[in-house]
Amino acid sequence: MSIYAIGDIQGCFQSLMALLKKIEFDPQKDGLWLVGDLINRGPDSLATLRYLYSIRHAIKIVLGNHDLHFLARYYGLRHKSKTETLDDLLQADDCCLLVEWLLQQPLVHHDEKLQVTMVHAGIPPQWTLKEALGYSAEIQSVLTGNRRNSFLSSMYGDQPCLWTANLQGMDRWRLITNYFTRMRFCTAEGELELLTKESVGAAPEGFAPWFSHPNRKTRHHKILFGHWAALQGKVDSENVRALDTGCVWGGELTALNLATDQVVSCSCSNL
Repeated sequence: MSIYAIGDIQGCFQSLMALLKKIEFDPQKDGLWLVGDLINRGPDSLATLRYLYSIRHAIKIVLGNHDLHFLARYYGLRHKSKTETLDDLLQADDCCLLVEWLLQQPLVHHDEKLQVTMVHAGIPPQWTLKEALGYSAEIQSVLTGNRRNSFLSSMYGDQPCLWTANLQGMDRWRLITNYFTRMRFCTAEGELELLTKESVGAAPEGFAPWFSHPNRKTRHHKILFGHWAALQGKVDSENVRALDTGCVWGGELTALNLATDQVVSCSCSNL
């Protein structure tokens, strides 16, 4: 049995199938971890989500910003964006079933036995792993409860950008969500800068990649993340693995063997 973690798929179904063939993935004996952004922007979000649902017994998922956007679109709480490719999925007969499944997924997954944590974008430097898991559970409770629509309709926005213990309601949920699904650069105190999407060298003054802060409270935990295609899978930080290698942009789709740390990729440019 092997467990593989795979970077942002974003509806690139053929690339996913090619990579799973390359690693000889068998859902009857192997496990698959997915770092979020399963759908959107790529050509076949419906086939991607249907396949993942069919092997749901073998996979662990965290939600990314594109997955949350899809949920907001499904409930009619967000207008169609210029770059989205969700029409086939939203019009599918089984869309409701797939939505209900996604709503059950967390923003952070931790395996105590493997001592590995997975999140879409990152964990801010001021939070411990225990705190991060608690905040993930808080958002998951919102998504499965009667406050779901209020959350999905108001989760967009860059403010507030700095965590304080007295944050409440939508401001609190929005910032938790931004940390877990949109973060790239922040200060050592966790102040977010959400405009810059380039690689490490583009850090605005006073900001740095979330994983690079030396006193980050999760620095001793192994963390897998996606979201940041500009990194091309390269981070100069112990215990951190970046898995978004830009498949939807014609780059690669990457799988990490959690037992051996071996990386396997397939080119997405011809698929």
